[in-house]
Amino acid sequence: GTKKKKKKKKKKKGGATADQKDASPEILMRVIGKEHKSRGEKKGQTCPPSVPLPAMFPDGKYPAGEILAHPGDFNTFRTTSAEKRAADRLHESAYNEIREAAEAQRQARRYAQQFIRPGLRMIDIVQKIEACSAQLIRADGLKRGWAFPTGCSLNHVVAHYTPNYGDETVLKPTDVMKLDFGTHVNGRIVDTAFTIAFDPVFDPLIEAVRDATDTGIREAGIGVRVCDVGERVQEVMESYEVTLDGKTHRVKAVANLNGHSIEPYNIHAGKSVPSTRGGDATRMEEGEVYAIETFGSTGKGWVHDDLACSHYMKAFDAPFRPLRSRKAKQLLAHIDKNFGTLAFCRRWLEDQGQRGYLMGLKELCDAGIVQALPPLCDKPGSYTAQFEHTILLRPTCKEVVTRGSDY
Repeated sequence: GTKKKKKKKKKKKGGATADQKDASPEILMRVIGKEHKSRGEKKGQTCPPSVPLPAMFPDGKYPAGEILAHPGDFNTFRTTSAEKRAADRLHESAYNEIREAAEAQRQARRYAQQFIRPGLRMIDIVQKIEACSAQLIRADGLKRGWAFPTGCSLNHVVAHYTPNYGDETVLKPTDVMKLDFGTHVNGRIVDTAFTIAFDPVFDPLIEAVRDATDTGIREAGIGVRVCDVGERVQEVMESYEVTLDGKTHRVKAVANLNGHSIEPYNIHAGKSVPSTRGGDATRMEEGEVYAIETFGSTGKGWVHDDLACSHYMKAFDAPFRPLRSRKAKQLLAHIDKNFGTLAFCRRWLEDQGQRGYLMGLKELCDAGIVQALPPLCDKPGSYTAQFEHTILLRPTCKEVVTRGSDY
């Protein structure tokens, strides 16, 4: 018995064995700040994923996420109310669409966790993830597909970085990467993110942000004021410290990045959920969908635009503006047909055959029709982490649709 136990321990310290690289992968890597086993969410999927979701869920019903009660005594009636249960049933088809998008994202991120290693080019990482999620979601124009470009922001770059063509950045063992990507079915968007690091020195930073996001999820609910969520998030986040190169940093909540409400084809639908105290007293309402996301930093805890822009999105309420150039008109027609009001990136335009489009894109941005979303950065030399989940505020309960066994 003793020998067997020792053998098992040894295996755990090593990487994946040959058997672990087969169709049912079980590998070890540093992701979300801890060594953990990476398993498929559902048996029957291959690695890389190749089994379409309808083959895994032949009845067409996709699994619900984590179910939680809405906070507050004023919400306790919801779990037993016949009226609220009936209201829940009315939205079952919409719930199923968002759960399908969540299942595709869960399986794609599991694949990402299994192949991402230092030494890979960032562009190869994101293209593998995008190919996998497009296959799982069965991408079909505006009906189903990617919800926004795959963000893979490194270190002091907090969000909105995906490589443009020609960017040869390579993932290093000392990097902290925020992987933020999502899918949609009929515009029902799931938005979720996690952080990967290979050096255990970053564990406290990553744990702080994961704990803060989970706190935001617990505190959120029907009738809750968003300022109260922000206050609790900051309290939890800033109770952590991380020591880097002999210097101890208090983890700071990034104050000017917020969670947000989501509506069909509209990823930032108007309501914000802060990560710090002092926000407004807007209340969350029944039927709303939110991305609860928090960012922690060893820097200033405040982001600014920097670096080359890759992300763009047509404004949801884009004004009509007469356009001067034929190129801008053609590009707008292409955006309307392929992305609508979902975010896109320069790589995707070029993959779809667009050439010499930058002046037309600038004209669309200057006219306020398309928004440029450049990378958001803290001070160089700092490190940042992110966790995010999508939640449904159902009449009877709160459902964390993107929850998985990984985070």
